[in-house]
Amino acid sequence: MNELIAERQLMLRIIEKDAAALEQLYDQYERVIYAFAFRIVQDTMTAEEVVQELFLRIWNHAERYDGQQGKLMTWMFAITRNIAIDMLRRKSSRHAASPVTNEVIHLIPDEHISTEQEVENRWLGEKVSEALAELSEEQQIVVSSIYYQGMTQHEVSDAFKIPLGTVKSRVRLAMKQLQKRLGQLDLLRDTARKEETI
Repeated sequence: MNELIAERQLMLRIIEKDAAALEQLYDQYERVIYAFAFRIVQDTMTAEEVVQELFLRIWNHAERYDGQQGKLMTWMFAITRNIAIDMLRRKSSRHAASPVTNEVIHLIPDEHISTEQEVENRWLGEKVSEALAELSEEQQIVVSSIYYQGMTQHEVSDAFKIPLGTVKSRVRLAMKQLQKRLGQLDLLRDTARKEETI
C-alpha cells in the first residue's frame, strides 16, 4: 500500500512539472524498461529511443495515470509495449519490409505452401489476434511477455512486481480462454471444409 501511495505522490509531482521527480522515476525504472523494450525491438538504439519516448510521454501526460487502476509499473510497461510496436512498424515500412502485426508471429510465406494454405494461415493468425484481444489487459501483458518477448514467468513476476502465483494463474486462465476460442475455430474451419467438398 505504501508503494502505491509513493507512486501516486511521485506522479503528482511530475504532473506539476517537477523535473527532479521525473529524474527519480527514470533512475528507478530505466533499466527494467530498457530490458523490456529490448526484448521487443531486439536493437539497442531502438530500445533507447523507446525509453526516451516513454519518459517524454510521462512528462507530457502524467495525468493519464490512474493509481486506482493498478501499479505504475504495469501502466509504464503497457505504454512501452505500444511505443516499441509502433517503432517496429515504422522501421519495417521505411525498409519496405513486411509490416509487424499485433502480437502475432508474422507468417512468412513458404514457396512450398499452396495459396490455399497461405490464406488459411493468415486467417488463423487474424483469429488468434482477435482471441488475444479478448483477454483482460493483465492477461495480455503476461501472455505477450512470455510468448512474444520470451520472458520466463519469474522474469514477468520481477518486472511487473506481480506474485509468481498470480502470473501462473493469469497464464493458466488465458490459455483456457484461448483454447476454448481456438477450439471453436477448428470446428468452424472443419465445417467450412466440408461445405467446400459438397
